[in-house]
Amino acid sequence: MPQPNSPLPRHRRRLAIALLAAIAFAGSAHSAHSGHATVAVPLHPSLWPQPAWPLPITPAIEHRIDALMATMTLEEKVGQTIQADIDSIKPEDLRTYRLGSILAGGGSDPGGKYNAPPKAWLALADAFWEASMDTSQGGKAIPVIWGIDAVHGQSNIIGATLFPHNIGLGATRDADLIRQIGRITAVETRTTGMEWTFAPTVAVPQDDRWGRSYEGYSEAPKVVALLAPAMVEGLQGKAGAPDFLDDHHVMTSVKHFLGDGGTTNGKDQGNTEVSEAVLRNVHAAGYVPAIAAGAQSVMASYNSFHGEKMHANKTLLTDILKGRMQFGGLIVGDWNGHGQIPGCSNTDCAQTFNAGLDMAMAPDSWKGLYTSTLAHVKAGDIPMARLDDAVRRILRVKFRMGLFEKPKPSQRALGGKFELLGSAEHRAVARRAVRESLVLLKNNHGLLPLNPHARILLAGDGADNLAKQTGGWTLTWQGNGTTRADFPNADSIWDGFRQQVAAAGGEAELAVDGNYTHKPDVAVVVFGEDPYAEFQGDLPNLMFKAGKSGDLALIRRLKADGIPVVAVFLSGRPLWLNREINAADAFVAAWLPGSEGAGIADVLLRGKDGAPQYDFHGRLSFSWPRRADQYANNIGQKHYSPLFPFGYGLRYVDHAPLAMLSEDPGLDPMAARSNVWFDRGVSATGLTLRLVGANGVANDVIHPVAASADGSVAMSAINTDIQEGARLFAFHGEGAVELHANTPLDLVRETNGDVFVVARLRVDALPLDSKVLFSAGCGDGCSGTIALGSTLATLPRGEWTRLGIQLRCLRVAGADTSKLRQPFALHASDGVQLAISKVSASTEFDHKVDCPTR
Repeated sequence: MPQPNSPLPRHRRRLAIALLAAIAFAGSAHSAHSGHATVAVPLHPSLWPQPAWPLPITPAIEHRIDALMATMTLEEKVGQTIQADIDSIKPEDLRTYRLGSILAGGGSDPGGKYNAPPKAWLALADAFWEASMDTSQGGKAIPVIWGIDAVHGQSNIIGATLFPHNIGLGATRDADLIRQIGRITAVETRTTGMEWTFAPTVAVPQDDRWGRSYEGYSEAPKVVALLAPAMVEGLQGKAGAPDFLDDHHVMTSVKHFLGDGGTTNGKDQGNTEVSEAVLRNVHAAGYVPAIAAGAQSVMASYNSFHGEKMHANKTLLTDILKGRMQFGGLIVGDWNGHGQIPGCSNTDCAQTFNAGLDMAMAPDSWKGLYTSTLAHVKAGDIPMARLDDAVRRILRVKFRMGLFEKPKPSQRALGGKFELLGSAEHRAVARRAVRESLVLLKNNHGLLPLNPHARILLAGDGADNLAKQTGGWTLTWQGNGTTRADFPNADSIWDGFRQQVAAAGGEAELAVDGNYTHKPDVAVVVFGEDPYAEFQGDLPNLMFKAGKSGDLALIRRLKADGIPVVAVFLSGRPLWLNREINAADAFVAAWLPGSEGAGIADVLLRGKDGAPQYDFHGRLSFSWPRRADQYANNIGQKHYSPLFPFGYGLRYVDHAPLAMLSEDPGLDPMAARSNVWFDRGVSATGLTLRLVGANGVANDVIHPVAASADGSVAMSAINTDIQEGARLFAFHGEGAVELHANTPLDLVRETNGDVFVVARLRVDALPLDSKVLFSAGCGDGCSGTIALGSTLATLPRGEWTRLGIQLRCLRVAGADTSKLRQPFALHASDGVQLAISKVSASTEFDHKVDCPTR
């Protein structure tokens, strides 16, 4: 293991970081994606940066580690390298399996309730800690450490302060603000018992079609290199300071190493096919200063580098990260990421430990991975020296945090101080972050700032919608399925306008559909992307809302009434909206602002005295596309020609009007739509999966395990070629599985083009005389139903296949394919068991269903 060096003097560290950022920024000009066959790219560790690890070896800690490891059994050592999810492990399991860590993944909550109260989280933290410290059944008392995705505040907990997602923070360019956000996130995380956050994300997204773009600060390495160490210091404290990693701070996990923002075509978990120089100068830009700031862990990425999975890339994990870059913390895996390595499974993967992973995130596979890893060490497949190095790194972090001396989480300095969740001080910082993140793209005729004494209309589905303004990774994995009551310490955008306009003596009205009671002097239309996370957010192009025009029609209707319109756009990335920008008088990119929507009113409204309260501060950290097919759109790239360049952002002193923009998206608007409706176990953005019982009551599905209200339909997550890549539906009576579109789908073009609804499914049980029907509908008297029983009976049991149902069949059966609200539904009887991994509109299938005749 490389020995940490003494930290550089502060002025030299700043110079080194600035030099790195400049080199990295210049390197972005060479980034390119290849659609050709993968070719191995040699890596040269000696050419990589060599940041100074700021935490020298502490003899006292090393002696304690030596003494403890000398008494640990092989089983205890292996246990430290495994991390399990709270949905799949109980506290009592730790008394037998002495695991090193637990996590709560997106969608894992105490009692399976996404809105579990803070006290339930803290009680569970206590229970796991107590089990890990219990030696009554033998074993060493080694405190378990709890990791969680507190990625824009402690965003898993009801009432917590929710900050703008990273894309908004990147627009602020304010390192001091980011440091404060990290401090507050750590405090609110500690109140509920966790010591470790899987943040910050330091990806450098190069293709905004990627569904995780909003988790990145910027497309520019220099911005990421500026903000990454600030967040690390805010979360952990400053390395070497007395309060470093104390009870007011949490350890970080800088992620995802490496190249997650550079995959070909922006595909989540895809293949990054760039040169070594680009990987080093662009995608590693945030890691160098984060390591210099003392980040305690780094998370390995799902993506591959020229075909080699990062979880198995020894050159990058060991030779470069731990060796050349002198990283002295631990490397943790991502959710069953080891299982994607060729030759591995979720429950068996010696390769990942040998490559340099120290702790495997094995959420539901922990027991099998523990057993196989133990066997691999005994057989010599994993060298004892490699296991000892991993355990030493894990224990060193725990000793640095003083966990061996600490009482259970509820008895620590901040345990149970739930009044800190969403406190006035914390919300004030979040509100400031909202103000600084806003980017003004258009302000014709100086419409902004608005007069609060006027009559102001708030319209659009984002005006009073906390889920939409907070985005993914908020209470639930995808950020959906929540209610207004789940945000007790929050203001919607409407709340902010209502409060300030009323205080100034004006009149504010909320009409989401724009149907106002009294004609307003001005309208603020708030609209944008619905919440999503990870691969659910991947797009085929950058056309907003797949060509749908509901928001555009609203803006145009208000304009036709002679009402000036301010458009406020909520999104996790820049998208092509030239028509909406043209239609509005002013246009504001508000990103995903979090819980403090009132920060938008702070900037858009004048004060009572008529003077602006705050000017716009934000500047684009992602270039804005000129066309919907403009994917290579990053500062420094060849042929760079965005609509609004990196760094763009108007101020109130800027009066030049924005000329009319081209309304040609550069692609067929119909082709802009995603044809995938259900994939990897979850419905696509804009659709909702529902389970309908025999009593007709429908339940929206949020978690991987669910059931209809009467229990007649049960759903569970199963694995395919990826972890939890499908859902198994077991019918214990009459019931249905339905996909509902939030906006009606117009599939006339596909219907005329002989496109099929294709379900990749597996028939596990189909009793004799069972009934299975497929249906699609658009309301009462507007549906089509097709019997599937005879076709399913011919399919082999337990094997995956693609079943196609021609859209034209649905039209024959009575469905209007121009306005489908329910494009896919399966109705089945008792005893039927079907697994489904994907539903899409496609022309590729293995078996098809004969059309009914009329």
